[in-house]
Amino acid sequence: MSGRVVHFEIPADDTGRASEFYRSVFGWNLSPMPEVDYIAVGTTPADEQGMPLEPGAINGGMFKRSDNAPRSPVITIDVDDIDGTLEKIGTQGGSTVVPRQPVMDMGYFAYFQDSEGNVMGLWQSA
Repeated sequence: MSGRVVHFEIPADDTGRASEFYRSVFGWNLSPMPEVDYIAVGTTPADEQGMPLEPGAINGGMFKRSDNAPRSPVITIDVDDIDGTLEKIGTQGGSTVVPRQPVMDMGYFAYFQDSEGNVMGLWQSA
């Protein structure tokens, strides 16, 4: 279903320190993915593809904060067509921050800025 919030991302200056913080405070499961320099964040039980088993629940990720990535947390929205959605975003006062990029064989992501200056994410499954 297009338009659902399906993921979140947390940038961190020190991913080890941040991982320990979220693991200790909230009991989250953090799994490094060194092949893509990313940490998968599990907040709820998931299937073998990482999809939450509980309806409405979401999991996320963590990455090293840099000048080439968002510097604050990102909410990611599922869409059927990233390129078409980015075009629509442009007509409504938003802009593309990072165009569609592949994520291994799972799908595609992009970042956009909304009409209020917030950076958000888009996800399109493969």
